[in-house]
Amino acid sequence: MLKHIHSPEDLRKISKEQLPQVAKELRDFIIDVVSTKEGHLGASLGVVELTVALHYVYNTPNDILIWDVGHQAYGHKILTGRRAVFHTNRQFKGLSGFPKRSESEYDAFGTGHSSTSISAALGMAIASNLKGETEKQHIAVIGDASIASGMAFEALNHAGVSNANLLIILNDNTMGIDPSVGALKNYFKNVKAGEKVRKNNIIEALNFNYSGPVDGHNLEAVVKELERLKSVKGPKFLHVITTKGKGLKKAEQDQVKYHAPGKFDKYTGELIPKTEKIEPPKYQDVFGKTIVALAKNNPKIIGITPAMPTGCSLKLMLEEIPDRAFDVGIAEQHAVTFAAGMATQGLIPFCNIYSTFLQRAYDQVIHDVALQKLPVVFCIDRAGIVGEDGATHHGIFDIAFLRCIPNIIIFSPLNEIELRNIMYTAQLGNIHAPIAIRYPRGKGITVNWEQPFKQLEIGKGVCISEDGEIAVLSIGTIGNQIIQLKNKLPKNKFAHYNMRFVKPLDENLLHRIFSRFKTVVTLEEGTIVGGFGSAISEFAHKHNYINTTIKHLGIPDEFIEHGDVNTLLSSICLSKENIKKSLLNLL
Repeated sequence: MLKHIHSPEDLRKISKEQLPQVAKELRDFIIDVVSTKEGHLGASLGVVELTVALHYVYNTPNDILIWDVGHQAYGHKILTGRRAVFHTNRQFKGLSGFPKRSESEYDAFGTGHSSTSISAALGMAIASNLKGETEKQHIAVIGDASIASGMAFEALNHAGVSNANLLIILNDNTMGIDPSVGALKNYFKNVKAGEKVRKNNIIEALNFNYSGPVDGHNLEAVVKELERLKSVKGPKFLHVITTKGKGLKKAEQDQVKYHAPGKFDKYTGELIPKTEKIEPPKYQDVFGKTIVALAKNNPKIIGITPAMPTGCSLKLMLEEIPDRAFDVGIAEQHAVTFAAGMATQGLIPFCNIYSTFLQRAYDQVIHDVALQKLPVVFCIDRAGIVGEDGATHHGIFDIAFLRCIPNIIIFSPLNEIELRNIMYTAQLGNIHAPIAIRYPRGKGITVNWEQPFKQLEIGKGVCISEDGEIAVLSIGTIGNQIIQLKNKLPKNKFAHYNMRFVKPLDENLLHRIFSRFKTVVTLEEGTIVGGFGSAISEFAHKHNYINTTIKHLGIPDEFIEHGDVNTLLSSICLSKENIKKSLLNLL
């Protein structure tokens, strides 16, 4: 039946009795495509019946449907005219892995980050009231992990005193990427166990019309309840129980691994093994293993992450030293200020947040940490181009938005060894300021990376090669491109400096460079606007090096779409070959 459904209008033409068959085919289709093309699996499998029911009952896109985060929106995309091109999902120039307004009129709001759906839907609902469209429906589907975020609660607090025609559907599967945490999770657990007491219902206390829990895999029950709620005015809340990974046994059994499992056998669910060979570790694992090693010798070290213990490998510390490692849930702002509070008491918090998620805690970095000069160690994972997750997840702004903050130290390691050594340096207790350590997604370059720790001098860069006519100043792991190009560039033409610190800059080294070279190239995997290159230009201007030509290589002033990392780097002229061409053009 699925091949005949090109839009929700087609879906609404069939009988209710046929909906379970549509759901089965939709689930099979998702498994079939994701098993070979990769992507997010478990979340979308868990909401198949809910997706079918929503588009069947509501008149989308006139009625507005928003999927929080978007990991759960694959079925939505397939039912809204994108089935034929769904195989391009997350590929360069293909479908986005998240709802995207420019992609379809059914994608009412872009949702790459969590916990935004209620605020957006409430804004739309109030706008509809102001325009006199009082019958228009507005639905936000949010997970039990996402609703615990501060932003979601801010929206709930506002919505509860409005007359907005808003339905919030809680997709309760006890999971984010990792298992949900916190008191609210325990509350919903009690509700599911039948222990709900009406007068103590949190949602009703916020002035919502609460209904549920409903079995989210019982299509008949979900459709019936949605049809009833269409006639209920004001803010409504439907509690739906689902199973992440529903319909694929392996995905139900290991919900963390099958959130985005890579390629797998669509019949058995078994992961397709990759070629075994000795490879360098992922940077996240270097962090995870290093913090455990350091924490075993330093009882002041604390590990903190907002809901990404597996993704950032803090799970290693949670397993070995659970009383000093904290998953605070999807709460980046809380994570930063929680770390700040610990730092005031003499502890050394390592707060690990993806670059793109640290944006959500910007005020806390400034007001609660930097202003008070507290020694919080920010481990900024996924810095730079991250690939298929696209514009919402590329970590390209952190250098620019952190560099303007007083009191902060910013370091970007060239390799795994430098990452280990800066973590070691940060916990020695003699840096009385916050330090940000940014490193990329994926594997490094060093197989033998577990070498003895060495203390690094703050603000000190390193000369890798000094003979040449043009100086290349790099920051971070992209500097390895220059090292690898050594034998492909003319001999004695390009000197290379690994600056390591964006702030403070190694001014002694920079004076030496600008006194000698007439052309300086800066290289970074971050936005050129306000980034590392800007810092070098500011230095040159400040010290009146007016006869030096400076060329910046980095991320252009635009949002970078999704695709594999190498393709994206080529598209913005930052691949190894592009860098080589840019350098040769300067000769």
